[in-house]
Amino acid sequence: MSLLVKANKSGSPIVQVTPESAGWTHVGFAAHRLAAGEQIALETGSRELCIVVLTGTVTVQAGEQTWADIGGRSSVFEERSPYAVYVPLETQVHIKTASGAEVALCSAPATTHRPARLIEPQSMIRSVRGKGANTRYVCDILPQTAEADGLLVVEVLTPSGHSSSYPPHKHDKDNVPAESSLEETYYHRLNPEQGFAFQRVYTDDRSIDEAMAVENHDVVMVPRGYHPVTVPYGYDAYYLNVMAGPKRVWHFKNDPAHEWLMTK
Repeated sequence: MSLLVKANKSGSPIVQVTPESAGWTHVGFAAHRLAAGEQIALETGSRELCIVVLTGTVTVQAGEQTWADIGGRSSVFEERSPYAVYVPLETQVHIKTASGAEVALCSAPATTHRPARLIEPQSMIRSVRGKGANTRYVCDILPQTAEADGLLVVEVLTPSGHSSSYPPHKHDKDNVPAESSLEETYYHRLNPEQGFAFQRVYTDDRSIDEAMAVENHDVVMVPRGYHPVTVPYGYDAYYLNVMAGPKRVWHFKNDPAHEWLMTK
């Protein structure tokens, strides 16, 4: 099975990854494009959910709570954080838009009945990682310091000609604090939209070793292994990461063959 999930070019569902389709345990991901007046209705069941308003404006109802007209970005490449909504398990959810929107649905198994909550842009931590052609711009949407059972959600902007998730790192061993075991999805966007980027997923023993050309709206699944991204000149890249595993902590290990890059 390929680790690359190609996007639908039309219709509301853009792409979907479930634990069943991925052959893993924790991470679920879906992205939807909603035309004016369209809506999504779902029930979280035994999973918690983080709704990320990628572009446009939506109204979200989660149980008895409603947040009207949240969002506002015209592009994920704007230098501003998104709105998001955390929804616990066993909750009815309705998402609707009056003018059109793109939303991401990030989920993981949960057992805690905590209140649904709005995650406002000003509460999110923005940071810069790397240097030189390894520089990228990070926004922590649902970090490990925020309340949740399993979910971790972050978005990253990688400039033209840069590498990201680099030096190659992995998080597939339950060996905290040296490394934690986390499944992960990458939801890719490119600017301009006809662009592409490259992502490789590989393990030390090369039982997984897949190099993929990703296009706008594609998803790459990372069940284990290292997973760097490279962006060709002329295009900027965005990805939304969803991670979850047995423990809700992010500890990673760099590929020893490329560890020397940390000293440059």
